[in-house]
Amino acid sequence: MNTLRQAYFCVLDNYYSGPVMDPKALLQSAFAAYTQNLMRRGADRADLRLPALSGNRDTDWAAFAKVLGRGDPAALRAAVIGMAAGLHDNHARWVRQDPSQDEPTGTGIAGVSAEYGPQLDPAARPPLFITRVLPGSPAAKADIRPGDIVVKANGVPAFIGDTVNQSLVQAVTAPGTVRLTLKRPTTGRTRTVELTEGPITRQPPAVTSKTLADGVTYVQLPRFYEGAADQVIAKLRDTPKVVVLDLRGNGGGSPREVTRLLGAFAHGKVTSYFCPLKGECVPNRTDDNVPLLGSRLIVLTDRGCASACEDFSAAVKDNGLGTLIGTRTAGAVSGPSEAYLLDDGSAMLLPKLRHLGPAREIIDTIGVPVDHYAPMTALDLATGRDPGVAKALALL
Repeated sequence: MNTLRQAYFCVLDNYYSGPVMDPKALLQSAFAAYTQNLMRRGADRADLRLPALSGNRDTDWAAFAKVLGRGDPAALRAAVIGMAAGLHDNHARWVRQDPSQDEPTGTGIAGVSAEYGPQLDPAARPPLFITRVLPGSPAAKADIRPGDIVVKANGVPAFIGDTVNQSLVQAVTAPGTVRLTLKRPTTGRTRTVELTEGPITRQPPAVTSKTLADGVTYVQLPRFYEGAADQVIAKLRDTPKVVVLDLRGNGGGSPREVTRLLGAFAHGKVTSYFCPLKGECVPNRTDDNVPLLGSRLIVLTDRGCASACEDFSAAVKDNGLGTLIGTRTAGAVSGPSEAYLLDDGSAMLLPKLRHLGPAREIIDTIGVPVDHYAPMTALDLATGRDPGVAKALALL
């Protein structure tokens, strides 16, 4: 109960719009999640009603806490999650480590085509297919491969008409065994596989590169983790004429790494703005201490490119630093979040600022459009073709 109290006041004190937020809405989100959790477990209480709230944060909390009493531990955890979800902010969430998990477990399916944070992309088009499988995992041992089309999961269809079925997330992420109906695009064969969670090995993100043609270097950057910019720059020490930077599936990371990497392609440019609730927006700029490469830049993006990845992509597009190929980015870049530690070791991640692109445009919920549309298909993955790279080379 004290953790929920801390989370409540933490949001009001530290979230971007917390100081002007109506505390009633925050408590309503928490109470709704609390009661829904009880109902799912058949433990609802006849006396459990949200009390009358006045809009005063202290008196409202006191009334709320009095109704809950000591509270149900599982429902209280759901209430914290619901409180964060009620902000409708892709960079606000509650995180909690499970100390009992000494080694990670899972099925080994590390990516699907409609991946979009904790849900599936509402703009996704059929089919839904697997994009990445971890080596040595249960999925790999079952001969599940990138490109395999997910028809159903535990009997739940991947699409209802042309709309992705959000219920599939719960079917796939539920603990234990998942029953997948898969179609292989190269053969048209459909089969059903039962996957049981097992030990998996996750490799830390790393920059990789290869030569595509004379004077063209391809670099894949999976995240903007600390030191990532310098690792990319090191791969380009021979100053190629053209750099194809693959940011597909890049979920974001450090804004500092973004400005540093952009500094290798341009100086004196505004890359984005961070805006407080009140006061002037602060511009972010290229790191002009980084020597210019003088290379032409082509960036590959998709709906998995989020947060700092979109920060980078918008800076490239708005400043005319290169060409974007692939699909529109995720639109998940509300603002950089900070972690606030709670008494049980969990943390609230909350943004204090709002992100705007270099032209002061809103990118959050919208994404960055590409210059050339080149989506990856299930058959492309299954056969090793890459339409993004092919388009990049065609442009040259």
